[in-house]
Amino acid sequence: MATNERMLLSGNEAVALAALHAGTHLGTGYPGTPSTEILEALDQLGGRAQWAPNEKVALEVALGVSLARGRTLATMKHVGVNVAADPLFTAAYMDLVGGLVLISADDPGMASSQNEQDNRHYARAAGVPMLEPADAQEAYDFTLTAFELSERWGIPVILRMTTRICHARTQVCPGPARPGSLQPGFQRDIPGRVMVPTHARPAHRKLRGKLEQIARWNDSEGPNRVYDGDRRLGIIASGVSVMHAREAAPGARVLSLGLTWPLPMETLRRFVGGVDRCIVIEEGDHLVYEALRADGLAVEGKPEMYRFGELNVPRVRRILAGDTSPEAAPPAGKPPELCKGCSHREVFEVLGRLKYIVAGDIGCYTLGVLPPFEAMDTCVDMGAAIGVGLGLRHTLPPEEARRVVSVIGDSTFVHSGLTGIAEMVYNPPPTGHVVLIVDNDTTAMTGRQEHPGTGRSLNHAPTQRMDLAEVCRAMGVKNVQVVDPQKPEDDFEGALKALMERDELSVLIARRPCVLAAPMIRRYEQAAREGAADHAQAPTP
Repeated sequence: MATNERMLLSGNEAVALAALHAGTHLGTGYPGTPSTEILEALDQLGGRAQWAPNEKVALEVALGVSLARGRTLATMKHVGVNVAADPLFTAAYMDLVGGLVLISADDPGMASSQNEQDNRHYARAAGVPMLEPADAQEAYDFTLTAFELSERWGIPVILRMTTRICHARTQVCPGPARPGSLQPGFQRDIPGRVMVPTHARPAHRKLRGKLEQIARWNDSEGPNRVYDGDRRLGIIASGVSVMHAREAAPGARVLSLGLTWPLPMETLRRFVGGVDRCIVIEEGDHLVYEALRADGLAVEGKPEMYRFGELNVPRVRRILAGDTSPEAAPPAGKPPELCKGCSHREVFEVLGRLKYIVAGDIGCYTLGVLPPFEAMDTCVDMGAAIGVGLGLRHTLPPEEARRVVSVIGDSTFVHSGLTGIAEMVYNPPPTGHVVLIVDNDTTAMTGRQEHPGTGRSLNHAPTQRMDLAEVCRAMGVKNVQVVDPQKPEDDFEGALKALMERDELSVLIARRPCVLAAPMIRRYEQAAREGAADHAQAPTP
């Protein structure tokens, strides 16, 4: 691709293009807004991409690719890093070979998330470098840099995106392909890869040494940039906050941090010493501000009220002016709702009418908490419906316990529900329990992606299908029923009431394709049938 070609890309598309130009052997992840489009774009560009059952598995697969000397990308939203944290912290100790880049797509303001965590904490806690692009061009450039840093120091590198960077389109001038020089292969290295205590202790010391080297590199060569301006006001920022700060104070001197962990402390000291007033503009927590204050640098931070939600140009102007007066309420928007014709509507109408205690989960069916249904009582994280429901059953008086039902979607069940079933079978409450799987044959909330229960891979080609009913039976649940909630003859309400009245363990699967995905599913299935017929008719060589 010519270096002078200009493209209009979202941050997600820019990462995908860079991954392709980096010669990525495999992109893997779990769909989650705002990260979902990265792997979809990589697949459309001709790269190899696949959905994993969850983020932990995705990162573990990526580790295997790296140890086989391949470059790999693991994508997830910010809460997905919580799921992947177990392998991440130990992967930082390991001597990786192929570049491994983990995308953390954070969601300030919680546009579609259950919390507003700032995943910059993960870089410091796990001891891994973190890059933060400010626009789509930097998303492209920093992805390539991340692969090279990962291979140079044998360490995972986090690329932290945020909703605005992921979805906003800006100009990108891609450069020539920069694939790595490694060829796939495996070389044994037990001390560097088998993290038993005797190997992990020196590995931890080695990790801290790597971080010291990366910090020095960050000071001398890191992707940090100073936009010159009046020395009376200096602003330190990273990510999209750089753009907000430059627009809010066009005359200020701005230090744009690209590699935000480990911090380039000498660069920061020089910058702070070269301005009269210095303020840190950062979206989320006060990480950079607190690090600079701990180093004795005279910098200002944003008032606490700006810790919440996304920053924008008006809010940055208020921060610079020290304005802590109440902010105007945002204009009311149209509240989200379940689609007309969605099979979940029948489910939540029944749950609300019967006044059950509903332990809910993450997915479009979470909208069952809103009017007119108001039929969900808890929502914590992926897969929590089963565990929380069991805890309620174990504790409530018997008559009240028999009103508790766990509701979980098909993609969420594959992601984190299997261990909940294991817990239910292993430690059954006295009143039994009912798990209701609302199966719409897709990962609907993030844009109708595939998962192991659909029998289709990321590009919708046929693959092995995980049978949720058979899995539950194999795990020891004797009462497993499958119904269509929109078919009167299946009597969804009657089936649910009957199971709730029994002191036994039961799984009820309410199965009907998503109303938006159904036409596409029919096309995928037709294509699969035609492909199978063509294969059967092909002459044997």
